[in-house]
Amino acid sequence: MNEKIIGIDLGTTNSEAAIIKDGQPYLFKHDNHPIMPSYVGMDMDDKLIVGTPARNQYPVFPERTVKSIKRIMGSDETITMADREYAPQEISAIILKTLKHTAEKETGTTFAKAVITVPAYFSDAQRQATREAGEIAGFTSIKMINEPTAAAMAYGGGKEQETKTILIYDLGGGTFDVSVVRIEDGVIEVIASHGNNLLGGDDFDQKIIDHIHNFINNEHPGINLPLAAEARIVRVAEQAKISLSDNPFVGIKEEYLFENKGVPVHLDMELSRHDYEKMITPFLDETLEAIHTALEGAGMSARDIDQILLVGGSTRTPLVHTYIEQEFGIPPHGEVNPELCVACGAAIQGAMISGEDVNAVLVDITPYSFSTSILTDENYIPELICVPLIKKNTPIPVKKSEVFFTTFDNQEAVKITAYQGEERDPEENILIGEFTIEGLSKVPAGNEIISTFALDTDGILHVSAMEKCTGLSKSITIDNAASRFGTEEVSEAKDRMINLFGDDNPIDKKKSDNIDTTATDESADEQNSASRNPAVQRLLARASALLETASPEDREDLVDLMERVKDGEATGNKEQLADAISELEEIIFYMES
Repeated sequence: MNEKIIGIDLGTTNSEAAIIKDGQPYLFKHDNHPIMPSYVGMDMDDKLIVGTPARNQYPVFPERTVKSIKRIMGSDETITMADREYAPQEISAIILKTLKHTAEKETGTTFAKAVITVPAYFSDAQRQATREAGEIAGFTSIKMINEPTAAAMAYGGGKEQETKTILIYDLGGGTFDVSVVRIEDGVIEVIASHGNNLLGGDDFDQKIIDHIHNFINNEHPGINLPLAAEARIVRVAEQAKISLSDNPFVGIKEEYLFENKGVPVHLDMELSRHDYEKMITPFLDETLEAIHTALEGAGMSARDIDQILLVGGSTRTPLVHTYIEQEFGIPPHGEVNPELCVACGAAIQGAMISGEDVNAVLVDITPYSFSTSILTDENYIPELICVPLIKKNTPIPVKKSEVFFTTFDNQEAVKITAYQGEERDPEENILIGEFTIEGLSKVPAGNEIISTFALDTDGILHVSAMEKCTGLSKSITIDNAASRFGTEEVSEAKDRMINLFGDDNPIDKKKSDNIDTTATDESADEQNSASRNPAVQRLLARASALLETASPEDREDLVDLMERVKDGEATGNKEQLADAISELEEIIFYMES
């Protein structure tokens, strides 16, 4: 067997290493986690520390710790750490050497070859400095590939045969860059890139840190926080940011944060996602400007983009998804872990060089959106709409919460619904569960109700809701929530057909009632359409809309299934009708995806 080649994402804030194992990317764990912070330090005993221990030390002993070395790669600048100077290549080499050692210790093999990723905008000097860092770390053969290329490979880009234009939105801890990539005959080409080396999740953290400082200063004016307290604030701010990706509120609590006049002071505050999003909106506006610059460089516009891939842990922020979808009109893809996909792509490239077989990256995702219904008057007309909590193509298991509000004063109960489907209109989706919370507080309209959807890998959906001010809650569990048309749905469809046609065969009934059956096919179809179940009408209309753009094979399947649905209606064959509806829904789902 050919020699294994390790793939490494040498990041500004975090770094990862992976190989291909049994056809799939395998991430090595440093300190029991696949993500290693790109921090290097010397502890108080002058012992080298790398990763999480160095990151923990940084707020207290910044003079003994180095971070974000990637920002000065390729420059003549040196870094002082514990009173000793280092070149940027040496610090990067320590990070690479640590990843190399972790992989070798776990596998019992030596890795002499590596694929190391670099930003598409890196200059020759920066690339050469990265290569030198790899050589210092002990790699005898180094191939560098662009980070957006690696991300595209993690999504199967290296095997794409159709021509496709992809925009890769990479928002990491310390940097942001966007690349326009073209895939043609399996070849991945970066057409244009743009970015900001001083914009990332660290800036999001700083906004929360500043918010915490303001809260403390209001409570304790003029207080000077000790370094140890600052370190804890940095940590809790990052944890709050992460929590707000899935929850509408987060409690920020730290016991005994510091002393004021000999009295222990505890941090206890709350931050809402709404307030957090207002803090980071200017940063996301900057990313949109960078997107337009990259598109202009590629001679393209937003409508020329076929697919958007999200890279970097900061893209977990829901507002990022909202910005992208509003700008391009299509939802972005984040199925492959955004923090790990570049390392996975580097491992895939390494395996391809060494002649290994590589399968598509396996990711469990939900094929449908799961929503709850709310009453809105956004168009000045009261309307019941579905609001997705878990969106289609979200990796599972997943847990998401949103806050909703009561609509009138002293509202004592709310109905919580769970729908499966992509439509805004609840009647267009499948109702899979509902329950009512009663006994709410008698307060003005706007009482906060937190709804939570949790979907596991077995397709079981847990739905709960809680009145925020009292903790009053209720929940249900829905089995097989991710089934498109399971046994229960088939049974319900059969019942609907019985209600529509009755138990008698419509053709036999026509004969027994001496009804003239010599009408033309066209008029018969009009009669069927007039009496057709509205859900069946909508399904056939969706299928008809796809006929023009479908491939010849898909068009043939669509026409055949549409005829089977119509035949099932005409003959009253309930089993045939249910089967045809199920198959037609399935092909429509895949064509619309």
